[in-house]
Amino acid sequence: MPLTCKTAGESHGPCGIAFIEGIPAGLTLDVDFINNELLRRQGGYGRGGRQAIEQDKAVFLSGVRLGVTTGAPLVVQIANKDSRLNDLEVTHAIHKPRPGHADFAGSMKWLTNDCRNTLERASARETAARTVAGAIARCLLKEFQIEVFGFVRGMLDVVAPTEVTPENWKSIRDARDDSAVYCPDDATCKAIIAYIRSAKEDKDTVGGLCETHVFGCPPGLGSCVQWNEKLDSKLAGAVMGVQAFKSVGIGIGAQCGLLRGSEVHDPIIFDATNRTACHFGFTRPTNHAGGIEGGMTNGMPIVVQGTMKPIATLLQGMDSVDLETGQAARSDYERSDVCALPAASVVMENAIGFEIAAVFLETFSGATLEMVRASHDAFADAARKITPS
Repeated sequence: MPLTCKTAGESHGPCGIAFIEGIPAGLTLDVDFINNELLRRQGGYGRGGRQAIEQDKAVFLSGVRLGVTTGAPLVVQIANKDSRLNDLEVTHAIHKPRPGHADFAGSMKWLTNDCRNTLERASARETAARTVAGAIARCLLKEFQIEVFGFVRGMLDVVAPTEVTPENWKSIRDARDDSAVYCPDDATCKAIIAYIRSAKEDKDTVGGLCETHVFGCPPGLGSCVQWNEKLDSKLAGAVMGVQAFKSVGIGIGAQCGLLRGSEVHDPIIFDATNRTACHFGFTRPTNHAGGIEGGMTNGMPIVVQGTMKPIATLLQGMDSVDLETGQAARSDYERSDVCALPAASVVMENAIGFEIAAVFLETFSGATLEMVRASHDAFADAARKITPS
């Protein structure tokens, strides 16, 4: 069974739900790790007051017994402490759509001049469920020494110069975790905080750049057979499915269009003494491809960048139209953040982790973790046999 996830969650609903199928039986879940990812998603400088109310925890309703997966679908609940389904804020209709949000398009789709139902379902509160799903998937990846690491790369005109490698990523992760905006570079962190503070004073919002690296993937995950089976296609879709993301890059991304082929493509080097590594001894002096060629992993670290736009809810409002009267009006305001870039980096990190786990299980399927391990190990042994000695 393929690894899939469906999520549900509304801004003021009673809970968020993740429905996950395809996790093999026998996987011990690191619940502390899963809940810590939820905690990180709530953090970061620039968040609104709601994050002081919610204390997200994963509650497993099915698919887990004594902390170990059973092979049945996992249903995970994340309760909303700020659930107020009958209060004025939720019952109050919204007729003045916010530019940049789902308000207007959803009202047209569902033939109503009240944006309330659309904005509730389009809320980024749903990403709590996606974070849980990704964190569960990463518990599986860790069993095979595959690690996923994400951080904030920059905002506006400041970009962290941090170079991430398989050797230093853990120390960079520590620096990220010490940062109020999840950026491992101190100077960039300070600049981002200043930009967020300035936006708040101006009743405005800011977005920025996120980046995720995946270490330890063997070559061949994904496919070149069909367009929708390509791993880079799946990763791009997963990131673009996170609220407010507007672009995705793999490796050096858009820079490819500014360079010649000899400057873009990564030469291949073979070192027989490194055959036991995940890449079976085939490495590259550069990684412009971001670990993916022809829709498949090539053994190098996967590198994905994502661009988050500024949040569409501005305290100052924006020019809009009253859908009841057709008259010009300022957009309605819903409680929101000035900047959710740090949280978005956590969601992106886990969304990518989920997609990596999905293609991993497509390649190494099995009803139990031990069956998956046997499939993976048999592949690795066969791959090393065909490499030069």
